[in-house]
Amino acid sequence: MIEYIAILFAFLCALAIPALLLVIPKLLSPKVPSEAKSKPFECGMEPFALPGGHVPVHFYIVAMLFIVFDVELVFLFPWAVLFRELGVFGLAEMAVFLGFVVLGFWYVWKKRALEWG
Repeated sequence: MIEYIAILFAFLCALAIPALLLVIPKLLSPKVPSEAKSKPFECGMEPFALPGGHVPVHFYIVAMLFIVFDVELVFLFPWAVLFRELGVFGLAEMAVFLGFVVLGFWYVWKKRALEWG
């Protein structure tokens, strides 16, 4: 039971630090609103028009796909470190995993989600 105290402490710190980092600036920052502060700022120039229109979704799709494939491929590093210890079973498991990654990439490619034109 005593070995779980460190895990509990780390969990509480993981909750407390972000909470403090969100609350302390709200409490200590000066609040002096003005008209100049509420104006949009763009490269030091007065904006001639507010942005309008639709935001293309394609950029966000590619960004999300990058994150998904990047996180999946992060699993290759621990496998490469333990490659000799895992043996044939580890090789087979990684082949199945990479098969799913390639299958997902193939699906995205066929749906034309990676084309900008």
